[in-house]
Amino acid sequence: MTQANSKSSPDLTTHSASTSGDINGSKFPFLPIQERYPETWSTEEFIEQHQIPGIPIVLRQGVSEPEWNLDYLESKIGEQKFLCRFYGSERKTLDKRQWTTIGSGITAKSLSFSEYADLVRSGQAHEEDIYLAKCPLAETALAASPSLQNLGQQFHLLKGMTDFNLWAGAGGHTESLHYDTFDGTLIQLAGQKRVVLFPPSQLSNLYPFPLIGHLHHGLKLRSWFSQVYPDNPDFEAFPGLKDAFKHRYEVILNPGDVLYLPVGWWHEVSALGEGFVCSANRFWAVTPRRRLFSKWSSWRTYFAFLLSMPFMSLKFVQALFKSNRKEELEKVLRMF
Repeated sequence: MTQANSKSSPDLTTHSASTSGDINGSKFPFLPIQERYPETWSTEEFIEQHQIPGIPIVLRQGVSEPEWNLDYLESKIGEQKFLCRFYGSERKTLDKRQWTTIGSGITAKSLSFSEYADLVRSGQAHEEDIYLAKCPLAETALAASPSLQNLGQQFHLLKGMTDFNLWAGAGGHTESLHYDTFDGTLIQLAGQKRVVLFPPSQLSNLYPFPLIGHLHHGLKLRSWFSQVYPDNPDFEAFPGLKDAFKHRYEVILNPGDVLYLPVGWWHEVSALGEGFVCSANRFWAVTPRRRLFSKWSSWRTYFAFLLSMPFMSLKFVQALFKSNRKEELEKVLRMF
């Protein structure tokens, strides 16, 4: 993958220009992600060079939005409640093979955005790794943002599989290495995020959690997440990682940037710095469809959902009889 000619900007700080990194004393390439600016963006080229083959690209300054900082978001959605994930400060120090919850399976609590903003300002959100993740914007004033609504047409993404979701919190938080079963767009709106990527071909070299775990944990533990830490790899326990690191990509997203992330691409997303960091994402139908059904990673996910059904059905029934039924049902449904 070669980097496209693009306008340079002194305000852009990016690792995508890096050629190698030193991890545990070994040199591995950090391959560049192609990027464009709106004035050089061609929908036809995007379709031919990225959508059809399924190759990521960054549209620099692709959306024009006011900074989605804490004050701005409070003015728009301060009283609305969202499920906030409580990861805990110890989690990132554990061997992932000890984890029993991942992603939407993490312990969550319903808070208003203003309540969560107080946790960020006090430093508690950073200390305890409390994160506002995958929160639907459909019922909020932010959903009407013209630049977000025009994104599908700009990228020739014709059918949204979800509404836009908000991902926000203190710098230092990391969403662990995983892949998705739809095409996605990640829109950076405040602060910076670093995204580490690996292509779908590296599935076995990234050691996903085993499918059988869904029988015991339902969707609280997910087989489309990796058991490895890309920034602290254990090559002895996971020897295939050395091959995976030959295909490691990396990019820094700044406010206004949009990353197109095709189905099956592994990605780990880290909020940089010490301040508030915010982005939004949306999942889209995969076009052409052969990209979806030709990947073993997609079929693994379908099998995982089938294996999780007994456990999830039980959780759903249990939620119906809880005193806070609405919140408990939302927690179960959010896992899907």
